[in-house]
Amino acid sequence: MQPGSPSKRHTSLLMFRDAHTMVRCLIRGRCVCPHERAIFGRGMHPEDTKEISYENLKALLEKSQDLLLVDVRTKEEVEKGRIPGSVHVPLDTVEAAFSMEPEEFLAKYRVTKPPLDTPELVFHCQMGRRGGVATGRAHELGYLNARNYAGGYKEWSEREGK
Repeated sequence: MQPGSPSKRHTSLLMFRDAHTMVRCLIRGRCVCPHERAIFGRGMHPEDTKEISYENLKALLEKSQDLLLVDVRTKEEVEKGRIPGSVHVPLDTVEAAFSMEPEEFLAKYRVTKPPLDTPELVFHCQMGRRGGVATGRAHELGYLNARNYAGGYKEWSEREGK
């Protein structure tokens, strides 16, 4: 490395979205931005999240009383169709929603807020990306078993013939 040239870590820090994100990343000891692997190694990227298949989700919907299926699409998308039993929590409100007290969550969404160790918390969107982001946010809040239905409503509606 030449004198005066930035270190690898320094150049990585320049890739943060903004100063606020950089501070959050440094305080947590792991990055919450897209360049996480370059700086701190493995983290909660959408591609690092647990996923569930169409077949497994369908089986869970049929047998589980405890499944919370969260649709993170926009209101307009949900109005065009939804997976039966899903609860609408727009992506930009996921962190606030899952940080609510249980009574507040119940009043707003009309379902019981799942405990942190729940094995049956699944997020979905239209095609998987936003569901992965929501799953990552849930992981950051302590819902380590949360999963993403990566096929999303698109796959669901195709397979269900809707």
